[in-house]
Amino acid sequence: MSGFHQEGEFFQSNYYDNQNYGYDANAQAQFGVEPQFGQFDYSQGYGGSNQGYDQEFMAPDPRAPFTGSIMTPSPMAFEEKAGSGADNYEDEPPLMEELGINFDHIVQKTMAVLNPLKSADHTIMQDTDLAGPLVFCMAFGGSLLLSGKLHFGYIYGIGLVGCLAMYCLLNLMSLSGVSAGIIVSVLGYCLLPMVFLSFSAVLLSLKGVVGIVLVAATVLWCSVSASKLFVSALAMDSQQLLVAYPCTLVYGVFALLTVF
Repeated sequence: MSGFHQEGEFFQSNYYDNQNYGYDANAQAQFGVEPQFGQFDYSQGYGGSNQGYDQEFMAPDPRAPFTGSIMTPSPMAFEEKAGSGADNYEDEPPLMEELGINFDHIVQKTMAVLNPLKSADHTIMQDTDLAGPLVFCMAFGGSLLLSGKLHFGYIYGIGLVGCLAMYCLLNLMSLSGVSAGIIVSVLGYCLLPMVFLSFSAVLLSLKGVVGIVLVAATVLWCSVSASKLFVSALAMDSQQLLVAYPCTLVYGVFALLTVF
């Protein structure tokens, strides 16, 4: 069954019968010609006049096997599509970079916390990495859980209040201002010494003289590390002691959770 256009309308030719590939006598009487399979030219239209039909559109021969030349796309299209997809995959950044996780910065920040006397690079502090703080918070809560203390809610609550307080304070003290991501990142990384203290609480009691010394040293360690990172990130020269005081209050509350 085939069709053709004339003046915006669509007609179906009854030349061919779907059952025996014959032609209809009514169609023959209408057009006055006897159609031949695969040779009827629609470009001639009625009466041999050209009505604007496509000369390349010929009635297909139903007896001829389908070669697939009409429906088969060009192989170059597949090659171009595959080539463009490969180029896109090569140009895409790594998955960790898309997620905002930089292992080099994580290691550098962790080493800066473990060595509070060493100066930190201010460029790494502009990276608001939250993977390390999340891991250290979970480790702190897990170590307290080993001592029979389920304080995950307190950890997140105190951490949120401490981050808000430090955000307001540092924005008042610094000229350039500070983002909330930097506050959370620095306070979270500097929680690492408190994780060591909570693990030591599993083996010994922190309510004696030894415990008091360990708690005081840990709080001082966290405060010095956090204030050093804040000063290097915000270019707050000669203001480390002023920044270290509120940091001591924040980590002092975490130390109380560890002891009691």
